[in-house]
Amino acid sequence: MRPRRRTKRTPPSHLFQPNFPSDAVGMSFVQAHYHPFLFTMMILSGVAELGLTAFLVNAGNTHGTWPSPRYHSMLLFILFNATWTVVFAFAYMLWLLDGAKHLLANIASSIFWLSLTATLWGVSAVVFHNTRTGGNCPTSPAISRCRQSLTVEGLAWTEFAISTVALLCTCVWAGTNSGRRGVWDSRRMV
Repeated sequence: MRPRRRTKRTPPSHLFQPNFPSDAVGMSFVQAHYHPFLFTMMILSGVAELGLTAFLVNAGNTHGTWPSPRYHSMLLFILFNATWTVVFAFAYMLWLLDGAKHLLANIASSIFWLSLTATLWGVSAVVFHNTRTGGNCPTSPAISRCRQSLTVEGLAWTEFAISTVALLCTCVWAGTNSGRRGVWDSRRMV
């Protein structure tokens, strides 16, 4: 029996590098890295929205201090949107960095998911803007329910903007690369 052949060890600097095939398809650095950047921004702002909205829902449930039933419903809707965004953006990030090539990691599902996410955030931001009371909170203390609600609305608009930009970039990228063979999987997107 022959002894096992020793293989080269992977240098530590190459252990955590994602599978970015940008050199193979001739894309620029910006084109090759916008998607992970935008999805990371969606995750981070989604986590901030999730934390603040969960705090407001918990405080409102504990003290029973809701300005209106619609306000409570909108906070729950925004809480759902934040959870939706964090879970799916994190999943897409894992699929993109892994280079997965299956149905949920392709361009069409990414466009569908981003369209749905942008729509959910746009609707929630508009309706919450009309539901929230207090205006710009000029006389409120620095930490108050009014300013926290204003922050929830601002983060909802931010999520809407980020998901819309990601959707537009994905559509433009898919349109400019539609003539190339094999660009419809996630390994070619990042």
